[in-house]
Amino acid sequence: MSSQEPKHVVSVSLGSSRRDHRVELELLGMPFIIERRGTDGDIQAAISLLQELDGRVDAFGLGGIDLYVVAGQRRYVLRDALRLARAAQRTPVVDGSGLKNTLERRVIRWLNATGTVPLQGKRVLMTAAVDRFGMAEALVEAGAQLAVGDLMFVLGLPVALGSLRSLDLVARLVAPIVCRLPIHMIYPTGEKQRENTPKFAGHFQAADIVAGDFHMIRRYMPPRLDHKIIITNTVTAEDVEELKRRGVALLVTTTPDMAGRSFGTNVMEAVLVAASGRQPDQLQVADYEDLLDRLEFQPRVITLNDAVPVH
Repeated sequence: MSSQEPKHVVSVSLGSSRRDHRVELELLGMPFIIERRGTDGDIQAAISLLQELDGRVDAFGLGGIDLYVVAGQRRYVLRDALRLARAAQRTPVVDGSGLKNTLERRVIRWLNATGTVPLQGKRVLMTAAVDRFGMAEALVEAGAQLAVGDLMFVLGLPVALGSLRSLDLVARLVAPIVCRLPIHMIYPTGEKQRENTPKFAGHFQAADIVAGDFHMIRRYMPPRLDHKIIITNTVTAEDVEELKRRGVALLVTTTPDMAGRSFGTNVMEAVLVAASGRQPDQLQVADYEDLLDRLEFQPRVITLNDAVPVH
């Protein structure tokens, strides 16, 4: 480990504190302390933690919430996320959007190009494309058939959209309203992240691949996911075992394993911001691409059960 003072990155999450994790490692020749602190769905507690650590750490990641979501060429800001972002005055705050638009595109292209997960013609259930628009676009570019689950996984409506164009049109109507709702109404926070109420089983079973936010997958996944491929992020060792028990064939996380779990994109984006020494609004796509090249990040690919069937 380098003798220089470590960069300290903290993810302040609305998720369960049971998923908290801390690692010390070296990246880009620099020592890092990376930790995730859950506030069990309590926004005021998250604000207090951000204020307490503001100026004392190098970068914050916001976990369990996005600053904004994307559909088409439009961005929609979440009201609760703005409250959190404004709590820190000195330390940079990111939500993972920069990596969702770069790293996750790269992972999908890598999976397809290497033949690890051939995507042409594959049926993909995407939990929420507004949350991971880069991943969704890359899947379409690779020839996958997308079932866009935003209305199901965010609003609980049993309707899958057939294209990102349809999502853009729907988002123009509903996103300005939905983004003003309390975050707990549209995304599982705190102990809700541990709940599983099977729903939309037909859509899960029709898919070859289930992709997107793991908490959304966990919230509604059926008892059996035999032969399925899961492309997601932020899973613990316990989550991996749960997916194995349910019959998942292959698990891909878009960020690498770090001491037994994959951190969220918000954490990894905070790492890149801290390493660069710049403010998030000073980093362009090319800057993220350069940092990712230097890090040589590889997705984690784990075979959990029998071979993935070829269609």
